[in-house]
Amino acid sequence: MSIYGIEPIGLRSIRTYPLASRKSKVSVREFARPIARGASLTKFLDGLSRILAAEDLRHLLVAIHAARAKRKAILWGMGGYVIKVGLGPVVIDLMHRGFVSGIAMNGAALIHDFEIALVGNTSEDVEATLGGGKFGMAAETGLYLNEIAVGTSRAVGVTLVKPGDMETPHILETLVRMQTEWTEMPQLKITRRQAQRLW
Repeated sequence: MSIYGIEPIGLRSIRTYPLASRKSKVSVREFARPIARGASLTKFLDGLSRILAAEDLRHLLVAIHAARAKRKAILWGMGGYVIKVGLGPVVIDLMHRGFVSGIAMNGAALIHDFEIALVGNTSEDVEATLGGGKFGMAAETGLYLNEIAVGTSRAVGVTLVKPGDMETPHILETLVRMQTEWTEMPQLKITRRQAQRLW
């Protein structure tokens, strides 16, 4: 006799089946394959699993290459972490190669790109600065971004590279430089003058 008012769950109606007969979402056929030392990036990508994000990446690469071959726009949307973790130079290279024809960035991405251009580093320690009221209080970031109208990337680029009292020794590592030194891109059939009008 139990002290509890409910009975244990009855297991008599439960029926099991062989594991091998079950339809599963993951199979060893889709697993990643190790690659040889010195193998190419293509071999590395081919060796990734055929599951979830790795397979999505393959579909994305195919779509990007197809769009570039057809001279279609390739628009990227990115947040601050892309810039914050140092991928700006990679994105710039992709722009030059015709794999990026437009970028939509949020405010955090602009701030990180701006700070990298100005002093070569970014991303403050929130825990260390928030309590003391210093988080987000870097003078140049607030001052210059407000003066050059947040949201207009061309204004940011022009302000960063024009002669004046603000030196930008790390401008070559940032995306904003692209707005001011955009060169002719034959793969997009766009001239420098047309590109300048876009910005």
